[in-house]
Amino acid sequence: MARIGIIGSAGRMGQALRDAIAQGGHDYAGGVDRDGDPAALAAQSDVLVDFSAPGALESNCEAAIAVGVPMVVGTTGLEERHHWLIDAAALSIPILQTGNTSLGVTLLAHLVREAAQRLGPDWDIEIVETHHRMKVDAPSGTALLLGEAAACGRGERLGDVEQRARDGITGAREPGAIGFASLRGGTVAGDHAVHFLTDHERLTLTHMAENRAIFARGAVRAAQWLLGRAPGRYTMPEVLDL
Repeated sequence: MARIGIIGSAGRMGQALRDAIAQGGHDYAGGVDRDGDPAALAAQSDVLVDFSAPGALESNCEAAIAVGVPMVVGTTGLEERHHWLIDAAALSIPILQTGNTSLGVTLLAHLVREAAQRLGPDWDIEIVETHHRMKVDAPSGTALLLGEAAACGRGERLGDVEQRARDGITGAREPGAIGFASLRGGTVAGDHAVHFLTDHERLTLTHMAENRAIFARGAVRAAQWLLGRAPGRYTMPEVLDL
């Protein structure tokens, strides 16, 4: 049993996390939001789960470091500078950052990496994601996670091969590119499809999220897994021993 604190507790994901904490037999240590004090929450928690906003990451990491509590970061829309903050925090605390805490998506990323490695450069890769109309970032953190898995399978950096938008006369598809398309509408919790396409043949790996509860359950499992770990930066595949 762990005392789990939630940073970003007021939203729909916060409610899903509270439900998952109770279902997992853990204690809800409390929550903070935009005007709250993450340091006070960290002091009364065994582990923190952060689903807030990129702009709050620095203060959240400082709060966790100050009292030595582990932290799961599920916030999306992170930029390179945010990853530097996470790397720095990992020198002092165990911290796990992911664009998606779903166990199913974690396994999907593993399969995407394997497929990209085994199929080779003759197969084009396109990633299509669909989310609810209120989502503010695109491509989704999950789509980027899957893109990174595909690029890793090919021994490349995603930033060197990604294509995030096509409009107008774009010319032929660049060989080796990993393309992204983002759809927004309705109340879709999150659908992701990774298409592998070559001459006369297509393979699609898909994950569909029906409810935010799947992300909450995965985040709670990751939080529990972090307890007792040495300082370092961890990933969801390690939670599943992939």
